[in-house]
Amino acid sequence: MAIDANDRQLVQLLQEDSKKTIKQYADALGLSNTAVYERIKRLERTGVISKYVALVDKKMVNRQFSVFCHVRLAQHIKENVLHFEREIQKLEEVAECFHTSGDHDYILKIHVEDMEAYREFMVSKLTAIPHIGNTQSSFVISEVKHTTAIHI
Repeated sequence: MAIDANDRQLVQLLQEDSKKTIKQYADALGLSNTAVYERIKRLERTGVISKYVALVDKKMVNRQFSVFCHVRLAQHIKENVLHFEREIQKLEEVAECFHTSGDHDYILKIHVEDMEAYREFMVSKLTAIPHIGNTQSSFVISEVKHTTAIHI
């Protein structure tokens, strides 16, 4: 799908604040309400915009302890990979999971209350998944940059 300069600017505006009115976006872009509405619908229909969400402050919901956990599977056979990925989908503490190349097979981004909660998560949930060879955890000291926006 071809994305023009107006689409790029509209996507940027929507990523900054998707709760504005069509008129507010139209005014910012110098376009008509109808043109902006049609652009948004086209961006949604074609999958450029996949969904709208509320971003939650981790501190306000007591999930400010963030961990990156590197996971290596014991064996890289298809059944083990698929089973691990299915089980990870069920863990609410895991915000993101990436299948990666390099020394580890997966990188998990985990949000919990504190170190004790992370230990409980590791002992009772993550390491209970079969075929995990080893894990390595890195604890976030401070969040230097965080964005959900994709630059286009």
